[in-house]
Amino acid sequence: MANKREGKIRAGIVGATGYAGAEIARLLAMHPDVEIAWLGSRSYAGKAFGSLFGNLYQIVDLDCIDDDTERLKATIAQLAEETRTDVIFTATPQGACMQLVSEELLSRTKVIDMSADFRLKNVDIYQKWYKIEHTAQQFLDEAVYGLCELAADRVKDARLLANPGCYTTCSILTAYPLVKEGMIDPNTLIVDALSGVSGAGRGAKVANLYCEVNESAKAYGVASHRHTPEIEEQLGYACGSDITITFTPHLVPMNRGILVTAYAELFSKADGTLPTEEEILAVYRKYYGDKHFIRVLPAGSCPDTRCVEGSNYVDICAKPDYRTGRVIMMGALDNLMKGAASQAVQNMNIMFGLPEDAGIGFIPANP
Repeated sequence: MANKREGKIRAGIVGATGYAGAEIARLLAMHPDVEIAWLGSRSYAGKAFGSLFGNLYQIVDLDCIDDDTERLKATIAQLAEETRTDVIFTATPQGACMQLVSEELLSRTKVIDMSADFRLKNVDIYQKWYKIEHTAQQFLDEAVYGLCELAADRVKDARLLANPGCYTTCSILTAYPLVKEGMIDPNTLIVDALSGVSGAGRGAKVANLYCEVNESAKAYGVASHRHTPEIEEQLGYACGSDITITFTPHLVPMNRGILVTAYAELFSKADGTLPTEEEILAVYRKYYGDKHFIRVLPAGSCPDTRCVEGSNYVDICAKPDYRTGRVIMMGALDNLMKGAASQAVQNMNIMFGLPEDAGIGFIPANP
């Protein structure tokens, strides 16, 4: 059973001054059932959090503690106990959370990791794609992949949760129903994904400067992006076999948002004809019709990132292309929200027996 508790949930954030960490802090500051116990930052230790993020000035009244990984890994379990922390969000680069997690820590608090350290079950694949030795392999089987709409039953009992990222969340949810129902050949799946610049993180990089990004769009990580095996693994579970896909991400000049357009060959029905648009959308409604944060759009619609901005919603639609025998699947979400922070809070809600939309039920802002 999920862990229901009296009083407010006390949360800590490692890496609170990155985009995802700061967004988690913003959401928790508004959450009726949560209080922030501490905020960690290696770069801004000792600084008032509200002085770093003007939107949270006089709202989050805490100074950042030093969360340097080398120092914190020896003290984080003690910190969790002394501060009565119920859940820790680790909004850190790959390789950090695996150094912090221990049986001692998980016996005291739950951990929701925003990196890929515990997303992939095959350690060889992780080490191949991320070029990092995995030092906490003993927790890989236990870690729950927290794609809320597909794994709520496992999430509710999790001690260690791997929060999916933006590309993977949008790509998997967009294709999952048709893969699960065997309506498409998953080995023909091609995913083109567009991301806002905040998806690259808050660190200073020349490639992310305004003059480098504005009035431009480009592909990157072509045939090599490290989210590819994560999408393959999760959709492989859906169809019951290993699959290979083509995934190409693109950077576009907007602050936030993910738009996925995916293509795959449709299987014919028993009578030799291809499924109609309504039959395809009926499959999406079968899987997502009762999911609060997934909106299956009407036939002929195309998801639009501005219609999910600032929210935990995912908009999805699909259309058959009878000329080619393929289906075009489309999905949109906010990369900092459902693609990171609000999905992490949604997972926390499930873990503690709260309504899934507690603290994250915002209507998208438009414009």
